[in-house]
Amino acid sequence: MRSPRAARVSLILLCLSAISVGLPATVAPRSFYDDFPFFAAWVELLPPYNEHLVTDVGGLYLGFAVMLAFAAWTLEVTLVQAVACAWLLSAALHLGFHAHHLDGFSTPDAAGELTSLGFLVVLPAVVLWAAAPRGQMAP
Repeated sequence: MRSPRAARVSLILLCLSAISVGLPATVAPRSFYDDFPFFAAWVELLPPYNEHLVTDVGGLYLGFAVMLAFAAWTLEVTLVQAVACAWLLSAALHLGFHAHHLDGFSTPDAAGELTSLGFLVVLPAVVLWAAAPRGQMAP
């Protein structure tokens, strides 16, 4: 592995991000919808509210958190690469959706949302780079 430390730190950051979305969406879906992130109410700008959808998304993020934590703990290369690829696909699609649905967002909120979602695309790319064998590119 090219950089176990970079892989582990990036996986841990992704895990914390997944928990920060998954836990409130699962245990308090209405509050998540009304206030996420941190009372900025970005989710609320994309109506309508659907408790089933929000709790399903929360569960998905918590499932990702478990896989990311396990990959960070073990640094088993195949698992690290698989979870990074899965997260990269999910994060890129998420960013793409939000980049085209910014109506109602203030300029600072739009910039904050796109920056935070962009960070979640960069981190799995760092993981893939870090998990590649020395002297080779990521798969």
